[in-house]
Amino acid sequence: MPNRRDFDHIGNFHFKVEIAGGLEVVFQEVSGLEVTTEVVEYQDGEDLTLRKRPGRTSYSNIILKRGYTASDALWTWMKTVIDGKIERRSGSLILFGDDAETEIARYNFFEAWPCRWKGFALDGKGIGAVIEELEIVVEGVEKAQ
Repeated sequence: MPNRRDFDHIGNFHFKVEIAGGLEVVFQEVSGLEVTTEVVEYQDGEDLTLRKRPGRTSYSNIILKRGYTASDALWTWMKTVIDGKIERRSGSLILFGDDAETEIARYNFFEAWPCRWKGFALDGKGIGAVIEELEIVVEGVEKAQ
């Protein structure tokens, strides 16, 4: 992308989500990509200063939203959890430049499985699209180089 400079902001509208296992779905919104490390506080003997060290790291659930289609791929994945057979999958969240082709950043997630499927709101007077939502648990996130 010849007109992009390193300090230019990246738009939030050119992205793709890839999920292993043949799950090919286009999403309109992704949220929840978050990593948190606990802070462990301790004090030694007569030390007047409260010390802080890093503790365990946790990863927030990722929420995927899409316009409802005839494909039941998300429901089928959720159904495996309902049936007690968790299918863990890896995947990636890929950000693209303004040309929608140049990969700017890639975040890989691991050991993902669905923990919540949310159906749609229907309105007889409405004109909006029907939206399906899937929340997935992830056990690890890394930024690809």
